[in-house]
Amino acid sequence: MKLLVVEDEPKTGEYLRRGLTEAGFVVDLARDGQDGLHLGMTEHYDLAVLDVMLPGLDGLSILKALRESGSGLPVLFLTARDLVEDRVRGLELGADDYLVKPFAFAELLARIRTLLRRGARQPASGRLRVADLELDLLRHRVSRAGQRIDLTPKEFALLELFVRRVGEVLPRALIASQVWDMNFDSDTNVIDVAVRRLRAKIDDGFDLKLIRTVRGMGYVLDGSAAG
Repeated sequence: MKLLVVEDEPKTGEYLRRGLTEAGFVVDLARDGQDGLHLGMTEHYDLAVLDVMLPGLDGLSILKALRESGSGLPVLFLTARDLVEDRVRGLELGADDYLVKPFAFAELLARIRTLLRRGARQPASGRLRVADLELDLLRHRVSRAGQRIDLTPKEFALLELFVRRVGEVLPRALIASQVWDMNFDSDTNVIDVAVRRLRAKIDDGFDLKLIRTVRGMGYVLDGSAAG
């Protein structure tokens, strides 16, 4: 598969190019926004990794131009800023995922592979769907089978993580780092309690149970699960 990486910082760009090439991808590296947009418009790629802050033309402008041209190219943003308004803006334009710098290459690779498996970009409306579950990312609202479900901010963040990684088994350590921004302490049951509460809200009363425990490994959201 062929990836486009747009990154102006030389060391980061080369790090990404080398790592993704070693992972089996064909990689084109653009070092500014204009070149990135040109490649995105004229070449075929399976996914683009865009830095937000770029000289000449920033990542948001590249994404806007791609979407206005009708391109459904999956886009993962890399950004040094983790402001809510930045994420909202990107989602409104049709971004598929965000990763905040500094990041672990293993996580970047996992997210890229997830987006590629998904096979279609997230709708520009900022909504995510699995089975009859729908997340409105802009309004932080959740519904299932048309029924509104009220979640706390942490529960919403946890559910969003599950939905973005649908079908993947998520270890407790990953959940802790992504949702609570902390290292996982095996002596605490905070993750298990949070998942149990979330499961009660989105699964109780429905025949299709979405969140499953994978013993000894973690949790998975599976829209095809039967129980």
